[in-house]
Formats: sequence, structure tokens, C-alpha cells
Amino acid sequence: MLPDGVHLFDRLTGEQLITYSGYLHGLDKATVAERTADLLRAMDLTEAAGRTVADYSAGMTKKIALAAALIHAPSVLILDEPFEAVDPVSAANIQDILKGFVGSGGTVVLSSHVMDLVQRLCDHVAIMNEGHILAAGTVSEVRGNTSLEERFVQLVGGRTSSEGLSWLGTSSH
Repeated sequence: MLPDGVHLFDRLTGEQLITYSGYLHGLDKATVAERTADLLRAMDLTEAAGRTVADYSAGMTKKIALAAALIHAPSVLILDEPFEAVDPVSAANIQDILKGFVGSGGTVVLSSHVMDLVQRLCDHVAIMNEGHILAAGTVSEVRGNTSLEERFVQLVGGRTSSEGLSWLGTSSH
């Protein structure tokens, strides 16, 4: 599980954090060492492995947290806003890793407010509001003849117009 705004042991190095996670999951020393090296390489964090996580960028922090979540080879990953505050290169890297995880039989459950991303990455979606599922099914079933974002707004409600802001296009200078 990888919650949004995750608090990591950020005084550890990236390598130490992944290693610690492996030991917490009961993996032996050789397996931890091999998988840690593999994950650092896959996440493009080999050069940063010896730096403390506190010194990582937002994208690097997301990737090291994902690596720590993956080290024990889970069958299901639950991710909360995994692409928030992540640069495009890191986002592409994370997407590739998640696609590989799913391709090898894993399941990813993710929450996101970025409907375009959800539409591109997910096979099945559920639109939730205040703890209630409003729609669920394949992306095509849920979105119907609209975009997923339009369908989300239809189901959840809320203001989508800029009514009353006609003055925005005029310059006062």
C-alpha cells in the first residue's frame, strides 16, 4: 500500500529504506540485496541510492516508496495519487513499472483525480463520492459516450462553468 503524502523513514538512504522494507516482509538477506539493486535500477535511482530520502525530490520520493512497496512481490498494490507532484519522466517510469507489474499478474488499485490518466491506465474504474460508489465497470462502460472526466462531473455534480467571470478576458491596463 502506498498512501498519498506517505511519511517515510527519510533519514535512511534510499537503499536502506528498500532494504528495511524487505526485512520487514521477512525476506532473506540475499533476496533483499538482489531485489533492492533491481528496484533501484528500475526506478532509475541507482545514483541516488546512498543519499538520504529527505534529500530526494517529490518524484524520487514517490519512486523509492513504490520500490519499498514492491520489494516483497505483492499480488496487489494500492496506490493513492501515485502521480501527484511527479515530473513527467518519473511519471512515465512509474507507469512502465506498473504496466509490467500488471503484465506479470499483479493488480493495481489506484485513486486519482486525474481522469485522463485513469482513462489511459485503467481497465476498470469506479467513481466514488463521499464513500459511495456511483458507477463501476470498464472504462468504456462508465464513461459511455463522454470522457471519463465529463462522466465524473455528471455523477458527482458541482459547478463546471465560469458564469459571472466575463470580465476575465478584458485587460484593465
